[in-house]
Amino acid sequence: MKLTVVGGGSTYTPELVDGFARLRDTLPVEELVLVDPAADRLELVGGLARRIFAKQVHGGRIVTTSDLDEAVDGADAVLLQLRVGGQAAREQDETWPLECGCVGQETTGAGGLAKALRTVPVVLDIAERVRRANPDAWIIDFTNPVGIVTRALLRAGHRAVGLCNVAIGLQRKFAALLGVAPADVHLDHVGLNHLTWETGVRLGGPGGADVLPRLLAEHGDAVAADLRLPRPLLDRLGVVPSYYLRYYYAHDEVVDELRTKPSRAAEVAEMERRLLEMYGDPALDEKPALLAKRGGAYYSEAAVDLAAALLGGAGSPHQVVNTYNRGTLPFLPDDAVIEVPAAVGGKGAAPLPVPAVDPLYAGLMANVTAYEDLALDAALRGGRDRVFRALLAHPLVGQYAYAEQLTDRLIAHNREHLAWA
Repeated sequence: MKLTVVGGGSTYTPELVDGFARLRDTLPVEELVLVDPAADRLELVGGLARRIFAKQVHGGRIVTTSDLDEAVDGADAVLLQLRVGGQAAREQDETWPLECGCVGQETTGAGGLAKALRTVPVVLDIAERVRRANPDAWIIDFTNPVGIVTRALLRAGHRAVGLCNVAIGLQRKFAALLGVAPADVHLDHVGLNHLTWETGVRLGGPGGADVLPRLLAEHGDAVAADLRLPRPLLDRLGVVPSYYLRYYYAHDEVVDELRTKPSRAAEVAEMERRLLEMYGDPALDEKPALLAKRGGAYYSEAAVDLAAALLGGAGSPHQVVNTYNRGTLPFLPDDAVIEVPAAVGGKGAAPLPVPAVDPLYAGLMANVTAYEDLALDAALRGGRDRVFRALLAHPLVGQYAYAEQLTDRLIAHNREHLAWA
């Protein structure tokens, strides 16, 4: 089995490699190809990756290259984890929206739109090259904004599934709080990428007893603290929103916070500098503890599980993924990309039935889906008016004066990445 990681020079990659090494029985990788245009980073990451495989006595071969066509040739699955513009572009995404009083964040709001505009054309070019190399290859997208990028891939006819680590992270946290094994926890997880709610927490499988009321009653303070939302709000909602909902439920509070502290991009850039120094140490043969602070917790386990299921291996039959709605949520179009539990196998991902969704959440999902329609249109066809329409539709922007200002700033800060600008 050959797997290719596009963006293999990312500081995330050792997390992924560690998962491949530990979970070799689930996903028997014979050749792992890391491809990245940044040759200096790739050399450091590739060296550590080989040492991790060697320490865990994994017989697979690790190849590093800057040649994308060579990397994807014959690949059974291709994982996308790229960042167009690097941390410098992320720093901009997180700062210029604040000038207009809007949240600055890399995957949602105005910053998320900027990332989508930079990313979608690049990902579609990569996907076409994957299809030419092996039309049966699966594309697993971890590149944000996952919902929009996955929708672009599916609309273009690619064999693609989107992946996020929010669900697996919450599953692990809830299991620890409840004192059970993670595999015993099944989430009633519903929404769009980075716009999700846990409406049930079931023990033993999809049909198991719902212990969410018990979880909130006994551990509500811990859950609320982790989400940085007030405990009374969780009690009133009776669900657990993802931490991204804080941008919506406490927008002005978040803006005030972001204006008074260093950006997350600046923190990550410094962390990456330190990680790359560590990766260059020939004695290091495991992922360092600092990597856990970088983000992407449990990404490797989710990626291995998904790839294994798609490629006919030992992956779990039910996983939370991003895929076409296909009537699962009747208030959204069939071709909307939703994030829900799905049956995953060699033919792809098929969403499992979802209980009726409270209008409080369905309304916001519908609003953001409309924004994603407009965002994808702007990413594919360009133009100032399309960017403006997407921003005006986003609930974190919504006012025409803000949308006008943000449009100008977005284009000015991203001109080098926008072919039409």
